[in-house]
Amino acid sequence: MGTEVGKFRISTILTAVLTLLVVLIGVSNLMALKGVRETAASVEAMSQATVEVTEVTEAFAATQRARVSISAAQSAAQIGQTAAAKNLTETVDARLAQGQARIEAFAKIPRSDPDDQALAQRIVETYNALNDCVRNEQKALAANDMATFNHISAIESIAASRAFNDEMDKFVKRATKRGHAAKEAANDTTSFLQIMIAVCLAVTVLVAVAARRALSRVVQKPLQVLGEHLDRVAQGDLTARIGEHGHNEIGMLASAAKRMQESLVGVIGTVLASTASVSTASKQIAAGNLDLSSRTEQQAASLQETAASMEELTSTVQQSASNAQHANDLAASASEAAGRGGAVVSEVVDTMKSINESSRKIVDIIGVIDGIAFQTNILALNAAVEAARAGEQGRGFAVVASEVRSLAQRSAAAAKEIKALIDDSVSRVDTGSALVARAGSTMSEIVESVGRVTGIMAEISAATHEQTEGIEQVNRAISQIDEATQQNAALVEQASAAAQSMQDQARLLERTVSVFHVAA
Repeated sequence: MGTEVGKFRISTILTAVLTLLVVLIGVSNLMALKGVRETAASVEAMSQATVEVTEVTEAFAATQRARVSISAAQSAAQIGQTAAAKNLTETVDARLAQGQARIEAFAKIPRSDPDDQALAQRIVETYNALNDCVRNEQKALAANDMATFNHISAIESIAASRAFNDEMDKFVKRATKRGHAAKEAANDTTSFLQIMIAVCLAVTVLVAVAARRALSRVVQKPLQVLGEHLDRVAQGDLTARIGEHGHNEIGMLASAAKRMQESLVGVIGTVLASTASVSTASKQIAAGNLDLSSRTEQQAASLQETAASMEELTSTVQQSASNAQHANDLAASASEAAGRGGAVVSEVVDTMKSINESSRKIVDIIGVIDGIAFQTNILALNAAVEAARAGEQGRGFAVVASEVRSLAQRSAAAAKEIKALIDDSVSRVDTGSALVARAGSTMSEIVESVGRVTGIMAEISAATHEQTEGIEQVNRAISQIDEATQQNAALVEQASAAAQSMQDQARLLERTVSVFHVAA
């Protein structure tokens, strides 16, 4: 049986069990629903019977109270209490209306049984007849027709009341019978439901017990065996073999455990083979780290010497940069002074040019004056000729012309002398202008040379500054290399410690793996 059950998958067994439980629950719920509906129908039937009886009895009671009020009104009228008789008559209408409302409500109740419907119709008819008799009594009393009143109340009303009571008794008995039948049906339904619930519960318990036994064979026992085997594996025993457990989920789990054990055996073998290699490699790494540590210390000492030399070189280059900067400042000052001298010479050249132009203008003016003196001399000569022609009358005019001619000649002589002086001055000014121009050209060359010297000094200063920065960068780089070398030395020490630790871990791993027992 266990082998047959083991062929089924756990999911199939669980699905079958759950399906059966769902079917049982569904059947029990359907039967419970049916019982609830039947019980509700029985309760509704009993409730309807109670309502019908209540409506009929209340209608009859209202009619009887109306008759009592009519009798009381008749008695009050006989003793002369008219007001009391009137009030009692008014209460009759209200009580008859109450009874009519009750009987109408009774008539509106739906009935499926034709006999019940026919009996209800007769009750309504007999009640209406009784109600008509009471109305006739009220009218006869209002008309003070005592003979008619006594006849109706003694004969017709009593007959109608008896007929209504007979029909009402029949209906009450029938309604009571229906109520008892509904109660018995409800009791039968309850008993049936109790039996079915007990049966479903028993079947459910049987299914649960069967499922428990099946799962114990399919799941519990194979898992227990597999757990014991895994405990042996956990203790390092890899020699035991895992048997077959069917083709269900437990069988797949056992197959996976078997593959895991085989893989673990391979891994343990590989680890055992690799542990010796790791130990040898860790020893070689430790020896190499010791050699590297020694060379790193030598490199650190060399870097410290290089750093000291670079610091001296940095100091020398910084001093050269300072001197170059000072020379650059002096060259800049000389360039500024030469520039100012060049500007002054340029101004002198401009001034000499202005003087030269003014001298040339004076020469031109003197030329004009010389021309005027020449023309004046000619005019004076002409005047003297005319005065000679005039004889005695022109003698005075001749004297004036002679004086004018003399003045013109002296003006011409003075103009020639001034022109000679101005020409000499212009010649000297030209010579001075040429010299000043040469001085300005020379000054410009000096300014240009000083500017080139200043540029060269600036380039020297910039180059020296760049050299200083480069040496500082080299110095920083050497410092960083020194720091990195120190860190490398520390790392080498850490690597040596790590190699030693790895060697210890390899030995520990070898001891740990030796716990496992692998089949030869």
